[in-house]
Amino acid sequence: MNSEDLECFVRVATCGSLSRAAIELGTNQSTVSRHMMRLQADAKTRLFHRGGRGIQLTDAGHALLAYARQVTMTIEEAQRALGAFSSQGPSEAVIAAHPTIASILFGAVGLRFQRQYPNTRVRFIEGVGVHMLSLLTAGEADLAVLYAQPNVTGVKVETLLTEPVWLIAPPSHTHIGTSIPVHVLGQLPMILPSAPHGLRMMAETFAQDSNVSLNVVMESNTSISVTKRLVQMGCGYTLLPLAAVREEVTTGRLLAVKLEGVTAERKVVLAFSQNRAPLSHLRSITQIIRAEVEELVRTGGWADARLH
Repeated sequence: MNSEDLECFVRVATCGSLSRAAIELGTNQSTVSRHMMRLQADAKTRLFHRGGRGIQLTDAGHALLAYARQVTMTIEEAQRALGAFSSQGPSEAVIAAHPTIASILFGAVGLRFQRQYPNTRVRFIEGVGVHMLSLLTAGEADLAVLYAQPNVTGVKVETLLTEPVWLIAPPSHTHIGTSIPVHVLGQLPMILPSAPHGLRMMAETFAQDSNVSLNVVMESNTSISVTKRLVQMGCGYTLLPLAAVREEVTTGRLLAVKLEGVTAERKVVLAFSQNRAPLSHLRSITQIIRAEVEELVRTGGWADARLH
């Protein structure tokens, strides 16, 4: 006994005819007949008779009709409530992101929420991968936008885009050129976050594949703005996507150098916890994030990125 069968039963009882019920339901008479046959089989008793005056309910049919109307009314109320919820948006949205991604995405997402769902309270959280994964599994964040990590359990991911990673140099180091072989990383003073940060692990992999050792002169587990400032002042080099330094490169405050001989790129993913029940408002949030990511890539706001 399911809601579709009960809804069909209410319509047949009200119309007194299978054919008229089919017209009102926007289906054909054979489909209505199948619903009624299945409902009678589940009820294990006759619910109606067909006669010259149409459908006549039995005593069991009258008893079921009261319950069927209650179920149908409840479903209609739920649909109206969800429809209103969808138009108003969620009451709260908690979105986590890696600092580099947050600096590109959060402004556009916040503006979209204000325009589309002005009553939604949006909370943004910055953090590294491990921190964001713990937020997801603990239910403290609805979703996270982060760089893909290998061997992550308990989290479902959806790839949004891929972006190259560049060597970022001080503005005075024009002698380095516009591209360098990846093995030269071993000769440069590097400013990188500590492991297991994704950029640090990427740099370590490049060094290992090139049989060189990294010269990490500073570890910066701070915001991206601090790392950029350290490079700008000539303290060393770092690795970042172009979108994170677009303004500084455009104005000549930093240099972006392409790495040769290696595929230096990272995937940006949308992550959800697999251990939590589906959130009713998650679709609204993900739609906004996907739309803003596509718009940023299309207009160049997410420089050098390729949509998945």
